[in-house]
Amino acid sequence: MTLDTVEHASSTPDHEQPWAELGLKPDEYERIREILGRRPTGAELAMYSVMWSEHCSYKSSKVHLRKFGELPQETPLGKTLAGIGENAGVIDIGQGYAVTFKVESHNHPSYIEPYQGAATGIGGIVRDILAMGARPVAVMDPLRFGPLDAPDTARVLPGIVAGVGGYGNCLGLPNIGGEVVFDETYVGNPLVNALCVGVLRHEDLHLAHATGTGNKVVLYGARTGGDGIGGVSVLASETFDAEGPSRRPAVQVGDPFMEKLLIECTLELFAAGVVNGIQDLGGAGLSCATSELASAGDGGMHVELSHVPLRDSTLSPEEILMSESQERMMAVVEPEHLAGFMDICDKWDVEAVVVGEVTDGDHLVIDWHGETVVDVPPRSVAHDGPVYERPYARPSWQDDLQADAAERLPRPATGEELREQFEQVLTSPNIADKSWVTKQYDRYVLGNTVLGEPDDAGMIRIDDETGLGVAISTDCNGRFAKLDPYAGAQLALAESYRNVAMSGALPLAVTDCLNFGSPEDPDVMWQFERATHGLKDACAELGIPVTGGNVSFYNQTGETPILPTPVVGVLGVMADVRQRIATGFRSDGAHVLLVGRATTDELSGSTWADVVHGHLGGLPPAVDLDAERRLADLMVHVAKEVIVESAHDLSDGGLAVAVAEAAFRHGIGVTLELDDPFADLFSETTGRALVVVAEENHEAFVSLAERFDVELSSIGRTGGDRIVVDGQFEVGVADLSDRWSVVLPAVLGTIDAQAR
Repeated sequence: MTLDTVEHASSTPDHEQPWAELGLKPDEYERIREILGRRPTGAELAMYSVMWSEHCSYKSSKVHLRKFGELPQETPLGKTLAGIGENAGVIDIGQGYAVTFKVESHNHPSYIEPYQGAATGIGGIVRDILAMGARPVAVMDPLRFGPLDAPDTARVLPGIVAGVGGYGNCLGLPNIGGEVVFDETYVGNPLVNALCVGVLRHEDLHLAHATGTGNKVVLYGARTGGDGIGGVSVLASETFDAEGPSRRPAVQVGDPFMEKLLIECTLELFAAGVVNGIQDLGGAGLSCATSELASAGDGGMHVELSHVPLRDSTLSPEEILMSESQERMMAVVEPEHLAGFMDICDKWDVEAVVVGEVTDGDHLVIDWHGETVVDVPPRSVAHDGPVYERPYARPSWQDDLQADAAERLPRPATGEELREQFEQVLTSPNIADKSWVTKQYDRYVLGNTVLGEPDDAGMIRIDDETGLGVAISTDCNGRFAKLDPYAGAQLALAESYRNVAMSGALPLAVTDCLNFGSPEDPDVMWQFERATHGLKDACAELGIPVTGGNVSFYNQTGETPILPTPVVGVLGVMADVRQRIATGFRSDGAHVLLVGRATTDELSGSTWADVVHGHLGGLPPAVDLDAERRLADLMVHVAKEVIVESAHDLSDGGLAVAVAEAAFRHGIGVTLELDDPFADLFSETTGRALVVVAEENHEAFVSLAERFDVELSSIGRTGGDRIVVDGQFEVGVADLSDRWSVVLPAVLGTIDAQAR
């Protein structure tokens, strides 16, 4: 077969090409021909198809994401050192330290091949952090599945959890939090979002670019194989049909032990000062790394593709460029540093090969055995892809949905009915104990984990001497976002912000993973536009920047989209992790305080409405960002004073769930005196927390709450071995805890059985 060179493409303008099969639209293919002044070669077509995919180019979301760039980039502690457009956001946390963090999706690959899809999601986000010059120190995993008892969940959940744990555990990275949520809309389209946080000194920050004519382009790490051809770049850019898993070869295969070597090798390369820039090979593989490095540099690069080390010698140039094989990086190295670079790679047993060099031209030129198969302006591939202003409109069903308020639903008439519904909520899959999942993750490896599941936020120690640390939380309630996407995104931010503050950490910055259905559906695009607008407005009011993130579209099976799921991660700084605030009742006789906004009758979208009535309708709880800020300021201050025993935010399930989880933590009961037991237990009014204060600190805490203009009410005392709602019901802590803890194992089996 004739090699499709640039010369051949120029002389065969009418040659038919599989642009539609590669996901390109007719106008996109014509645009490529206009850019090149000829038809593309097969290799060029492969590059444009993956780089112009929805996953890589953000072509449907760019016009809406630009609003995040309008936000001030200062954090409450200083400046953003790197933000949107880089591999990951980097923020100053003081004492010369910076942290980099980001969350991304690996949804469709994880549906097709659950273990490898989830594992390589962790591997990819870790390399994004590594490329910034940071040492990865922790991961998190917000997950969404269909109903717990659905056959599809039984197929994907065990493999996804095993993949997250297997890869992260082998890397020696603690998993310090995340979410596990079940909903009918995720059947056939689970969400696997992965977050990583890394630590670096300010002077160690590196940005990826290819500058300096004559500098060498080095590919190092694992060999390139046939796994992951098209990978997330194609899989995440289309809607699945309802016929089940397919396209397994497109899912990458991970090797965490190779990645561990790659991490240590890369950090030593940075420390030795022998690299100008490093780019991870993630989505779109070599197509992405070469075009982005060249585009961010002086504009010229020459690559000899036949020098790329292969696991499969039969791969064509197109397949090599599209392969998303894992554990690979690309570096730009000055010739005088090349020997030192190679020595370090050899020390870590990491294969490294010079595949090209930076040129003084303005094109990316790729040869195959000496013949040119790619000759393109790199920006046209990496940055100047199509930008769509997709039509969007408020759905015709939105008004009826919002009019169907849960506040009208029947409520318990007796204390016995209230107890039954209390237990029903506590033993529902979304509220039940998630330790079946989290026990498969090493939460304490490296010895710096300060807080983890089931605390409100994960927390990692950064500096042993001073105790400096960071706290992170990820949150989203898709039911709220369905009812009102604008408010739903703000509520996701507010919950994550509140969780970080409950640990005593000062919230600093945001990363997001925006999971939605097809952008070609005006209803979905309306949800997306409203959610991004809501998130931007809320960040502006709270004074925190969005430093980066991810958009995942086409999350639907057939015509059924997922709940809009804008996952929001918030990172905060803790001056001294020894002053962190954990959850759970810790002693008898302590004051149980409801701190924050006054509880109102807000049940629409609530866990109670979902579990007891199978209902979704109405308006979500009102957002009060000023109240969230005041509550956060109070908790950050009281952490320094060390005057509270514990704190727990009120979110899914309201006070009922917060109280029960606090009792389960150490087996200590509580007696509550509530004015309106039903609404007080199940309302999901935001901006509230359950705070526990010992008798000797009660007066000081009340005084501080007044100083910070935060409302509070005393609702009970800890003690005994029962949860008592005065005048209504009581239930044994141990008995309810046992029933709460067996929900997942009863359906999924024991972890040991799954492993066998």
